[in-house]
Amino acid sequence: MKHRTWPRASSSSPFSSFPFPTDTPSSSSAAKHTRFVRRCSHSHPPPLPAAPSDVGAGFSALPYDVMAKIAASFDDPTLKAASVVCRSWWEALRPLREAMMLLRWGKKFKHGSPRVKQNAEKALESFEKAAARGSALAMVDAGLMYWERGEKQRALDLFLKSAELGNHAAQCNLGISYLQAEPPKTEEAIKWLRKASVGGNARAQYQLALTLHRSCGTKSNMKEAARWYLKAAEGGYVRAMYNISLCYSFGDGLTHSNQLARKWMKRAADRGHSKAQYEHGLALFSEGDMMKAVVYLELATRAGERGASHVKNEASHRLSAASRDHAMHLADSWRALPSK
Repeated sequence: MKHRTWPRASSSSPFSSFPFPTDTPSSSSAAKHTRFVRRCSHSHPPPLPAAPSDVGAGFSALPYDVMAKIAASFDDPTLKAASVVCRSWWEALRPLREAMMLLRWGKKFKHGSPRVKQNAEKALESFEKAAARGSALAMVDAGLMYWERGEKQRALDLFLKSAELGNHAAQCNLGISYLQAEPPKTEEAIKWLRKASVGGNARAQYQLALTLHRSCGTKSNMKEAARWYLKAAEGGYVRAMYNISLCYSFGDGLTHSNQLARKWMKRAADRGHSKAQYEHGLALFSEGDMMKAVVYLELATRAGERGASHVKNEASHRLSAASRDHAMHLADSWRALPSK
């Protein structure tokens, strides 16, 4: 599949869902984690030590609605940890613990599991119930389902509510949807994409860079775009790796560096970016490394990159029959490195 990531006048950003990361406890802490989960699953709060007076006056005295807003985007482990800080937090976060359970069921219904049959209606119902209890995570999942159904206004309402609660995935989704509006709401999109980018969302960082790049009329805008491309690339976003390679290659927004351009181009190629595979293959061909050139150009050809096949054939003719066979074996056994 082709990756058109460098800005063009007619290009547009595809809207896509944003999977949530799952935290897996390390083997060294597995036993502690298990005991912690069991402790937090009780219907009543565990015995808690008396809080010092300054803590009681500060944290435990927070109004329930304020606590609910603060914790709306908490993942499951963080929510459980917050719930056992003090009794008032245990009570304040009870609806969000219920929402987390509903969210888990919603995901099971949405994707199916060995014990749960896939059911989109039940998934959406679970997400909505969790969202009603204040879960910003559930608002995103419900919004995505409405978006896929074509009910975009309902999706936008949920994204906005979740974004205002500080959820970075929702902020990113909202920014992208504003870019797709007719006419595009570019200023609003940049506002929300920047919030998500500052929060560390790699997809938002890439989309923000791409938006600034497309609309840049000044060198300062291009410098900011390059900075966000680099952040997204360092965060594992493969399309940003390709774009930051071009920035280094052309000196756009960054100091020209062939070494860094090659580094990021190879990283993108190794993660399955077809254009990067083609361009990295060309670079290897020009350096005389025919074996590696054939492998990358073969991968690019299989991904549909026009022109890669001709150069690959030229490189293949310069290899022995045994080397050609080995290069094809390497291409057949190739697996992309993980990326976002």
